Amino acid sequence: MVRSMGEDTRQASHRLKLINNKERVEHKHGREDPLQQVLMKHKFEVSESSGTVSGLLLRPAAADCLLVFGPGAGAGMRHPFMEEAAGRLAERGIATFRYQFPYMERGNRRPDHQGILLRTVRSAVTKVVTLSGGLPLWAGGKSMGGRMTSLTASQSPLDEIRGLVFFGFPFHPAGKPSVKRAEHLKKVELPMLFLQGTRDRLAKLEIPQLICDELPDTATLSLIEGADHSFNVLKRSGRTNDEVLNELASRVRAWIDMKTKGGQCIG
Repeated sequence: MVRSMGEDTRQASHRLKLINNKERVEHKHGREDPLQQVLMKHKFEVSESSGTVSGLLLRPAAADCLLVFGPGAGAGMRHPFMEEAAGRLAERGIATFRYQFPYMERGNRRPDHQGILLRTVRSAVTKVVTLSGGLPLWAGGKSMGGRMTSLTASQSPLDEIRGLVFFGFPFHPAGKPSVKRAEHLKKVELPMLFLQGTRDRLAKLEIPQLICDELPDTATLSLIEGADHSFNVLKRSGRTNDEVLNELASRVRAWIDMKTKGGQCIG
């Protein structure tokens, strides 16, 4: 059953409880809830010069995997899309670790140099390995967060990561189709899921199709009909943004299940 964003907000506000550095979602009748979620705040060091940044681990009681979830440019870990996507993934048993890049932590709008962004991704993964409690790990992110994750993985392996999930991979600048930003993907040896809106101006449809056709052993393209780069849809589409969020989370769940068999990555 698809719930409206208003219903989700009302239920969450009714069940959210702050306990020290934990926000715990509890069953309204006090019984154990299989969808119970705990939100824990963390800090981790990127480098001596870049300092420490914040992270949020959202772990449902029934979690069977964990996604290291990087934010897009100009949108921190508490951006509405990040919050909503993490919540929908949690409802499907996928824990998430959202984190800030150093420039976001400082309150700046201009992204850090690429080297700092890549170190942040690797540091976030290293931190999550210590927090996962043995859960299988996946990584990726929204737009820039996803691209920085794939760039990091293309340079050297990411410890314990089984595959990459991209929510709107920015294949090229808006209105300027190119494959340059995707060239490094050929060096990524992990399974990759590309969730792309068909109205995404940073991913003219033939570009992701071409790239994924060239990487049949690693890349899966999953198109979200009528969605733009922010996964918003037009009213005339007959769907709501809320429904799209549920679709995204369900597709991630199905892909992870498909790529995992008996606890072993199979693709």
